[in-house]
Amino acid sequence: MSAGSTSAHSPDWTLRSAATADIELIAELRATVMRADLERLGRYDEHRVRQRLRDGFSTRHTSIIVIDRALAGCVTVRPAEGRQWLEHFYLAPHVQGRGLGSAVLHTVLERTDAQGMTVGLNVLQGSAARRLYERHGFVVEAQDPVDVFMVRPPGARAATPAARA
Repeated sequence: MSAGSTSAHSPDWTLRSAATADIELIAELRATVMRADLERLGRYDEHRVRQRLRDGFSTRHTSIIVIDRALAGCVTVRPAEGRQWLEHFYLAPHVQGRGLGSAVLHTVLERTDAQGMTVGLNVLQGSAARRLYERHGFVVEAQDPVDVFMVRPPGARAATPAARA
């Protein structure tokens, strides 16, 4: 499984299948990336943030994002409730804001579109990641005080800025 980008903003990257040995690196990445949002929501627990990843980790459905032979992030896409569920999509802070998230998400969504699958996810209330998902055609399905649940039918395109207003 490989994909890559050579744009001026996004670094060259590839996807590789996750291995059991990756779990602790990903758990630490998750804790780092989610900390500010979880603290803002009053939900940060140093043990729980790592354990939730460990409890649901699947090498079968997780891909590691690699830049220069180093782990730069991860993404999990697993079947659930008649759709594909996008979860554990984390990028190391030093690679954020350079188009990598969009490039990886575009690759993932091309695959789910080819399968004719709807994709669901949840993002924390107030997270900047929500804008990334909206740019790729996700819309809010439901929400609660902590999570925003979003969905994207196969082939969906993002709403234009005028349509979102």
